[in-house]
Amino acid sequence: MEKWFEVAELETERLLADWRWLCPSRLSLVARNVFGELFLQDETGSVFWLNTTTGKLNRISNSHSDFLKLAQTAEKRREWFVEREAMDYARLGLVPGSTQCIGFGVPAVFAEGGTPATAYIADIYEHVSFLGDLHRQIASLPEGSKVRLRVNPPKPASQSGI
Repeated sequence: MEKWFEVAELETERLLADWRWLCPSRLSLVARNVFGELFLQDETGSVFWLNTTTGKLNRISNSHSDFLKLAQTAEKRREWFVEREAMDYARLGLVPGSTQCIGFGVPAVFAEGGTPATAYIADIYEHVSFLGDLHRQIASLPEGSKVRLRVNPPKPASQSGI
């Protein structure tokens, strides 16, 4: 479980840039899971779970110490850190590094998404950013809505002065 708390080298503001529509207050990163879901602490000490899969932010404890106690229980390790799924994906060779997570070709928020067949190792910043933008765009849609996902290629860097 300790690896979920090794987040010192991750830049919280960079991770949350595309989630500010949902997370406007100042937060610090205290943990993360293999799928790039983030556990964040506010200035009062409360800990929140930014579920990047579902696009939800929920308070899960009133203090960091309570969060740490809860995180030691089998139930919360299963729910928050998806340890069994992390081991299943590791057996498939998907073991993210400290600035990586497991992503999916079709995001898990969609009925067709989140399958091992489309899983890959993703840069955590790119993955979390993409999901923040995606969830912002679909946040007002009713559950079960049909959407068409269209990904535009990045715009080429400006070549001024050439």
